[in-house]
Order: sequence, then C-alpha cells, then structure tokens
Amino acid sequence: MRNIIVGAGLTGAVLANLIAIVLKEKVLIIDKRDTIAGNIYDEKDSQTGIIVHKYGPHIFHTNNEKVWAFLSKYTEWYDFSFMPNAYINGKFVNIPFNINTIYQLFPSEKAQKLEEKLIREYGYDASIPLLEMLKNPDNDISFISNYIYEYMFKNYTIKQWGFDPKEIDKSITARVPIRISKDNRYFTDKYQGIPLNGYTKMVENILNHPNITIKLNTDFKFVSGHYDRIFYTGSIDEYFDYKYGELPYRSLEFDVREIDKEYYQKSAMTNYPNDYDFTRIVEHKHFLNTKSDKTIITMEYPKQFVLNKNERFYPIAKPENQELYDKYMKEANKIKGLYFIGRLGAYKYLNMDQAVENVFEFFENRIKGELINA
Repeated sequence: MRNIIVGAGLTGAVLANLIAIVLKEKVLIIDKRDTIAGNIYDEKDSQTGIIVHKYGPHIFHTNNEKVWAFLSKYTEWYDFSFMPNAYINGKFVNIPFNINTIYQLFPSEKAQKLEEKLIREYGYDASIPLLEMLKNPDNDISFISNYIYEYMFKNYTIKQWGFDPKEIDKSITARVPIRISKDNRYFTDKYQGIPLNGYTKMVENILNHPNITIKLNTDFKFVSGHYDRIFYTGSIDEYFDYKYGELPYRSLEFDVREIDKEYYQKSAMTNYPNDYDFTRIVEHKHFLNTKSDKTIITMEYPKQFVLNKNERFYPIAKPENQELYDKYMKEANKIKGLYFIGRLGAYKYLNMDQAVENVFEFFENRIKGELINA
C-alpha cells in the first residue's frame, strides 16, 4: 500500500506512527509549512532558553490512559497545572469562575451569601455549565450567572468569534464551567503536563521511524504519483478547490515580545474579556518554569480567516457551516482511499487528547476494519 498523509501536525504524526509500526507499511507525510507539529509547534528562544508556543498556548490534559501512555513513549512530562486568570473590572481573578473568584470580586458579606446559595443549590465540588446556571430563577444565582455572562464570557466571545454568543452553537457556551469549589486548576483531568523538551520534539520522536518519510515545504497539489490511501488533515474545502464555497474559520494574529524583566504576569495566561483588542496574554516561561532574567509574552488578536492571508485556527460552529461541510463529505465518500481526519479535516474543534483518541478510533475502525473486510 502506498500511503500519503497531508499535514504533519499531531493527528498526522500519530496516524503515520500507527501505519508505520502496526501495519508495517511505508508512509509519506507532507506539510506546506517548513516545520512539523502543526499548531502545537514550539521552539526554544536562543537568548533566554524559553520554549515559545508559536501558535497559542498548549497544555496537555486527558483522562484517557491509552492516549497518555502512547504519548509518554515519546516524551517525558513536566508536571504542570494550568491556573490562568482574567482581568475583570480592574482586578485579576481566577478562571474558571469558582468560589475564590467570588471573594475576589465582591464584598465578603455578599460573597459569603453567594457561596452558601451555590453550595446549597448545586453541592460542593460541582461543575455547572454556564448555560444551565443562566436558567436558574433564583435571584442570587441569576445575579451571579448573568455577571459571569456579561463580564467574563460575552465580550470575550465577541472578540474571539466576531459575533454575539447568541449567534453561535450552544456547545460553545456549554464548555464554560462554573466551579462550586476552591480548586483553581483550569483542567481537572487525571493526566496533565507539558512535554519536557517541547511539543515539536515529541512529534519528531513520534515520526522517527524508517517507514516514515517527511517532506516539508510541500503542497499536496504538486505531489505526483499514485497513492492507495490519502489521509488529508487539511481543510476539506481546500481539497475540493472550494467548489461549494469556503468553510468559515477564525484565525489569530500573534504579537510576540521579549520583556526586560524576570516575570510579566503571575500566571501563564491572563484573559482580557472586556479591555483592549487582544483576548489574552501568554507568558511562556511559566509552562516549564524556565529561569531567565528576561521573559517572552504573546498577545493574541483574533481575526477572520482570509484565504492566502492567514492561518485557519477555529472552525465556526453554526448549522449552515456544518451543512456545507456535509456537502463536501458527500463528495469525499465517493472517492475510494480518501480520508479526512483531524481538526480541519473534520471541521471540528479538538483538544490534543481528543485528536489522538480520534486517530486511534479511526485506525481501528476504518483502516484495520477495511483490511479485515477486504
């Protein structure tokens, strides 16, 4: 079998690894960029020694033991608990919103009343989706849920997505948790960490096999030869030359700065929902606790994706966009040996662990399944 994988990000790398090792087949993996690892690409700054996440912060977290065990074969981990904050009404407060956040924002008497009401209503250590809490008719809970919506979610969403939260899929709102606890960790998964030598090195290790050939600066349009299987991790509309129109995405612009001080902020990430044009500031040295006299920060500015101008980052969850994607998938299903996979291929936002898990499921159910039934 002749195999080609388009895209050398995490999805493409894990798939190439399984084809090379489990099927013992050769595979060519290509990428238009001059680097592997896709959007989890990082690189060490030569002056400070800080590993910089070039396309936004990436914190690995999962409850899937199989995913963790697989990646752990290719990297050591730095034990990292992500505890970001947000700038709200002139104060830096914990996110996700929890009991500590209440005391940071409100007078102690008011905060205590809200704490007692939330615990009585939902129980301690509960995690409640914002969408659910907004439906609660209790005056105090209605006050706090609407406060969270207005000051922590609404304007951030408008900046991030370019339109009002009411216009996007409710699954986006549902991902925003309110924690009835004093746990300041953003993720509560069993396994959490940052690759000790960076994500790029981890992906390099995943791809390090004699059955895998890597070609960078290579556009699939200009690849010659016949391939029995084409695994496409790029955008499906691009593959079909936009015959039904473009799938909308949000993009990001990164303003990277070296700062002549030891630390710029207390956390690896600070969100700015209501102030400034950027959505967040990331300080990279926090991820691996790198020691240096200077620091490096990145300000993130959400932008509309424009073809041939910037990069695709986030699929936009709207019914009409899903309908357009389904139209392209009908075309794809007519072509034997053509597969679309990954965040862009599936037009779906995926965390890193979900991307790996999806590859495992795809490999078992589609690739090995088709071989058994052939």
